[in-house]
Amino acid sequence: MNFDEQAMKVRKGKKGILEMLPCAVLETSDDLSTLYTPGVAQPCREITKNKELSFDLTCRGNMIAVISDGTRVLGLGDIGPEAAMPVMEGKSVLFKVFGGVNAVPICLDTKDPHTFIEAVKLLQPSFAGINLEDISSPKCYEIETTLKNEMDIPVFHDDQHGTAIAALAGVIGAFRCIGKHLETAKIVINGAGAAGASIARLLILAGAQHVIVVDKAGILHKGMKGLNNVQKQLTEITNKDNMQGILADAAAGADLLLGVSGPHLFTKEIICSMNSDAVVFAMANPIPETDYSSAKQAGARIVGTGRSDAPNQINNVMVFPGIFRGALAVRARHINEEMKLAAAYAIASLVSEDELNEAYVIPDAFDERVAPAVAAAVAEAAMKSGDARITVDPETIRCEARIQIQKLHHKIEKIYTKE
Repeated sequence: MNFDEQAMKVRKGKKGILEMLPCAVLETSDDLSTLYTPGVAQPCREITKNKELSFDLTCRGNMIAVISDGTRVLGLGDIGPEAAMPVMEGKSVLFKVFGGVNAVPICLDTKDPHTFIEAVKLLQPSFAGINLEDISSPKCYEIETTLKNEMDIPVFHDDQHGTAIAALAGVIGAFRCIGKHLETAKIVINGAGAAGASIARLLILAGAQHVIVVDKAGILHKGMKGLNNVQKQLTEITNKDNMQGILADAAAGADLLLGVSGPHLFTKEIICSMNSDAVVFAMANPIPETDYSSAKQAGARIVGTGRSDAPNQINNVMVFPGIFRGALAVRARHINEEMKLAAAYAIASLVSEDELNEAYVIPDAFDERVAPAVAAAVAEAAMKSGDARITVDPETIRCEARIQIQKLHHKIEKIYTKE
């Protein structure tokens, strides 16, 4: 199937792939008076007395904004806000279908981080969370950090943290399968951008002790020139032996080689030089560092990519719908490190010991258990860490998420059938 042609066909003449539907009946004058004036004045009065009621009495409580400036879109680069809109729209559809979370795509016409920050802050009264998307590095770090510090709703840069959580979930499953341990494994990450840096930090937070990060200029090490602040910080927590060299040097004897870099960088020679029972996660998008069959032929025991046409797809669609579903359920102020770890372990736990094998170390992206499990785990972590505004039984969140998502799928199926 030609997905480029299909992507145009599904959008052309239809004004995109996203629309808004009411969830209340409007058929009579009484309905009109209830949904709008004069009845609408009463929820306004109540929210005036307690702003927190806006989460209960308006769409805000289950509404997030998917926001980009179009400066680093998929494998396309800086294509501008208008051209980035299809990606934000598609991401909004994924939030709804996989997590039951309403999302609004917003593309801002600015490359200035300070203007971007101020614009997003002004949106806070309308949303319960902010998902940052496709923003170039290193300004994405400043934008996320500032917004997290200055906003009272969750701000999540999916390119960083969603990718890191999915990667950690896959690593947990892979190491379970081959009997290796995060604490003792030698881990090499190729790519020191937003995703690579976040993956390194999360793996270390989960217990990894031997992590090396490699960029175009070589292995990140103390005293290295040309690093941004985030990369400099990485040199303090990775590469304990202060090794220098290139990817081939780092990968020799590695237990895990993980790429968020570029196409075809993991050669046969590099994979052959790894430790026995090697794990290779080639996650560059849309063309990975190696394809599944080539990595297996080179001797890798477990291989994962970001693609859906091979086993062990490492896809952040398993992460962001459930993350926000859980955060919104308890009205979390932030998405903290405890919540990220909880999400990764929740995803990994869905693969039972009986199911676990070299071609199945992480659940399928369409596994309907994923978002509810992540939501419950994230909500519980938010409550335990003190970032939740309200208390809700995590099992209730899991059940409600599962039921709502199933109902949504039936509703969508009926609409498609009628068309």
